[in-house]
Parts: sequence; C-alpha cells; structure tokens
Amino acid sequence: MYQKDKRKKIVFLGTPLVAAVALDALIRKAAHVAKVVLVVTQPPSRSSRSHEEIRTPVHLKALENGIPVLTPQTAKDVQFLSDLAALEPDLCVTAAYGNYLPTNFLNIPKHGTVNIHPSLLPLYRGAAPVQRSIENGDKVTGVTLLYTEKAMDAGPIVASENFVIDDKIKAPELLNILFSMGAELLVKNLKFIFQENYSPVEQKHENATHAKKIAVEESILDFNLPARMLHNKVRAFAGWPGTKMTFGCNSAPMECKIITTEVANNEHNLKPFDVFLNKESIDICCGDGNILQIKEIQPVGKKVLSAKDFQNGIKNKLLKIY
Repeated sequence: MYQKDKRKKIVFLGTPLVAAVALDALIRKAAHVAKVVLVVTQPPSRSSRSHEEIRTPVHLKALENGIPVLTPQTAKDVQFLSDLAALEPDLCVTAAYGNYLPTNFLNIPKHGTVNIHPSLLPLYRGAAPVQRSIENGDKVTGVTLLYTEKAMDAGPIVASENFVIDDKIKAPELLNILFSMGAELLVKNLKFIFQENYSPVEQKHENATHAKKIAVEESILDFNLPARMLHNKVRAFAGWPGTKMTFGCNSAPMECKIITTEVANNEHNLKPFDVFLNKESIDICCGDGNILQIKEIQPVGKKVLSAKDFQNGIKNKLLKIY
C-alpha cells in the first residue's frame, strides 16, 4: 500500500560549485528527515564561443539527482513566487545563491529560510567573507547557519562552527571546506529548526564587520606593503580575480599572475623592491624588509609555471619590478 512521504520539504537555493557541494551533502545526509523537492539557481549563461547554455554547478547537481530546477531572473518574479508557494515548503536553504530574497519570498516556507554563511557572524557580513578573512590574516574563521531577514546576514543564528586557517590555504579551498561544514551543521540542526517553539540566538550586532565585494583593481600587488600582507592577498584572491604584477624583463614589461607565495626572512640583505632569483623561488624584498617568495607564477597568456621553470624560460634575463 502506498504511504505518503512524511519527510519535511526543503527548497535549496544556490549557484556556484561550493553551493553544489552543500546541496550534495544535504541530499545524502538529511534524507531520513527531509527531502529536497526543488532547487533554485541562476539562469544558464551562454558560452562566448559555441553559444551553448552553461548551467550552474547547482543546476547540474540537481539534475544528477532528479530534482526539479527553477531559474528565475529574480526572486521577485510573480510566477516563481506562485510556484514556490504551491509547493508549501517547510524550509528554504540558501548557499551563495546570489539573488536578493524579498519579504513575500521569506513569508512562504513554514520554518523560514536558513542561510549557510562562511564566516563567524556577526563578523564579515557581505559579499566576500572568506576572501576578506584570509586577506586580514585571521587565524580562525568558521561557518554560521542563520535565518535570512531583510538586512544582509543580520538574522538570528542557528549554529556556528570554527575552523583554524593555516598559512597556506587559499580562498577556493577554504570556501569548499566551509560550505561542506555548513551543510553538515545544517543536517545536525534540522531537528531543532523543525521544532515549533525553536528560538535561534540573536546576533551581537554591535560587533558586526563588513566584507565588501572584491574589485578587480585590488588585484595589483603593491610591494611597498609588508610581505605578509601580500602573501595573504595572494591566498585571498586566488581563483578570482587573482593577484598580478609586472616585471621588467631586460626592461621589457611582462605582466604575470602570482599563484603561490611564501614569506621568508631577508637572508641576502636585499633592499625594498630588489629581486633575487633563488633556485626554487623568485624573491622580492617588500616594504617591511621581509621577502615575498614567489613559488608559482603565470605569465599572461601562458600556463602556470613553477618559479624554477619560469627562470629557465627567461634564461638569465634581468628581472626588476616594473
């Protein structure tokens, strides 16, 4: 005899690969209490070469699991809101969705909308929490589950979990880790979220900080700054927009993307802006007298090279900061 599915109905909203990681964890690990009945993501883009539709990673993950997908241009779309309301979802979950959610959206799910946010709120509210945390040299970050309200990232907190940042981790890797942690945290807390009398914890709004959106203009490395600040920026901006600089290679300009760096002591008594070619690195003396060691580099239009291979390619030409 057919039995009605009594699991709670979840609608998942997300777009990039990190959100697809969270969706996958939710599908696999929350199936005993909840079912993802709909996925909402950004509309497909168009390939500049073939003009074919390119679906978001979340869209592809949903199709892989047989979950219906909606791709409204905006969450204010009347037909979209009507379709969502008809589903009568128990909960909406957002992870890097990228669209503003209006009040008439937030009023639809019975148990509200919970967001996976990759910082320890109220710190780093805004568009680039992971990047700004790494850029600022934080030693600890984390992930927070919070209810979505009209004010950005200001809703009450369901749960949070810390993560220790080492000196090598880059933003794309940290984003994956934090969204995976967030999905796990969500699964653990669903039983509380679905309680009728559940009371989340209000944020300490006076401690809030803002993680502003990254501008392409920030990607240029300024060697007047301390080596540690530049190393943190390289890690923070990895993926997009990256960090770049221009060498004078026998006086001819050569623009390069800086991929991997380390910080070292000034063992060769270099002066600020001096360039020293080590066997496994390109060493640049920064404004504080310490050394930024470039381990991997990518000349414009070419592949990523180790410092050793890059040096072999320029064949002892004189390098200066342009």
